[in-house]
Amino acid sequence: MPARTLNVLLGVWLFISAFAWPHTLASFTNTWIVGLLVAIFALIAMRAPATRFVDTALAIWLFVATFLLPHSSVGTLWNNALCAIAIFLLSLVPGTLAGPVPRRVEA
Repeated sequence: MPARTLNVLLGVWLFISAFAWPHTLASFTNTWIVGLLVAIFALIAMRAPATRFVDTALAIWLFVATFLLPHSSVGTLWNNALCAIAIFLLSLVPGTLAGPVPRRVEA
């Protein structure tokens, strides 16, 4: 669960950072859309654990796009690259809001 919460926060940060400082149009659009999607799917993954792999895919896309799309500053490039790495790693951590399901032992 803490991993999903951190991914929600990273998604919100990406969304805010798109508006906080100058980006090229392509970088701006990519950053706010990916940020919004990361936050949404991290929230969904709190109840549906397999959904966390959508964030894995989004992190890979963000990382690749960071180096393919033009940026107006090195700061935006590093912000997106580091966020992508953090989202990727956190999306690989298992867990849900409900916690582990207890197994019933038959006697």
